[in-house]
Amino acid sequence: MIEKTKSSEQIDLKTLVLESLDEIKAVDVVCIDVRDKTEITDYMIVVSGTSSRHVKSIANNVIVDAKEAGFMPLGLEGLEDGEWALIDLTDVVVHVMLPSAREFYDIERLWNMSVQSRESNASQPDAD
Repeated sequence: MIEKTKSSEQIDLKTLVLESLDEIKAVDVVCIDVRDKTEITDYMIVVSGTSSRHVKSIANNVIVDAKEAGFMPLGLEGLEDGEWALIDLTDVVVHVMLPSAREFYDIERLWNMSVQSRESNASQPDAD
């Protein structure tokens, strides 16, 4: 469990989420800093679970730890099936997926592509 003695202002949400994921043995954790790409959130964290039960457990662990630290989730999606779950903690959005769903949605590549697309568009001359 995450230390409860600190106020929510003193706890770094990204660190709290990463510790919570480590505690429950989430697989292939990737933290993407999107502060310069979008105003929606600061970090997207993408992780895999080994089974639908593990996906649900990972999501629930993050939710419990966040609530205990004073961070209330803005939204929760996909917890029913256990194939994927999305936890919106405002400054941190957590995607928990089975490996097959993670491969299908390929969130990491989508965010990297958006950077590459902007860079390649910026280097091309304007067509008149």
